[in-house]
Amino acid sequence: MSLFGQDRSFLHALPDQDRAALLAAGTPRAYEPGEVMIRERDTSAYVLALTSGWSVVSVETERGTRLILALRGAGEVVGDLAAVDRRPRSATVTALGRVEAVAVSGDRFRHFLATHPHATALIMRQLSARLRSADVERRSLASETVLQRLAARLVELAERAGRRAESGTVLELPLHQHDLAAAVGATREAVAKALRLLREQDVVRTANRRVVVLDMPVLLLLAQGGSPRTSPAEKSPPGV
Repeated sequence: MSLFGQDRSFLHALPDQDRAALLAAGTPRAYEPGEVMIRERDTSAYVLALTSGWSVVSVETERGTRLILALRGAGEVVGDLAAVDRRPRSATVTALGRVEAVAVSGDRFRHFLATHPHATALIMRQLSARLRSADVERRSLASETVLQRLAARLVELAERAGRRAESGTVLELPLHQHDLAAAVGATREAVAKALRLLREQDVVRTANRRVVVLDMPVLLLLAQGGSPRTSPAEKSPPGV
């Protein structure tokens, strides 16, 4: 499962001339933290080419809870599915911090794809990758524990949006605990319990909207389904 897109974003994978043409076809927009950029089930069809900042892609479940599907950053496009198939929006996109983007109408985006075959191939590859990721996510929800899913998310966040520090890897994205819960498909209480275990094992350290990974090898082990390490007292046989 993956919260992030492909290693090379759509805009960065375009030839310079094609990228300039796409951005010239739209209008610059700016979004403040928490502002909805695209709303699920809306019938609008514009595409947003992100030029700075991070956004969260999420859906509402049948139980009324929120499930985070992905994080999208600079160089990526969101809203392309509705522009291509002309159906209602499949997810909500919300600014995680301040986001700057270029809004391109659905008609102009479709024309751009029709006249730029390389861009069409990139969009098809992107849609395929997201479909595969969704399949992996469904399997993960059915077979993995909350601790395993949370560890996998934290590993990915550390690798893709982490900053090395003396104490460990600082996760740069300001995610609340309820955001982490939405990213692993679990309740906030279940994620709080898993985070407490990780803190007790000195795998992570948490503060307000801040997570520092202290022990990446152990976090990777947990993400792969391993067991948390035990203390020396727990390893010793009774009476010793």
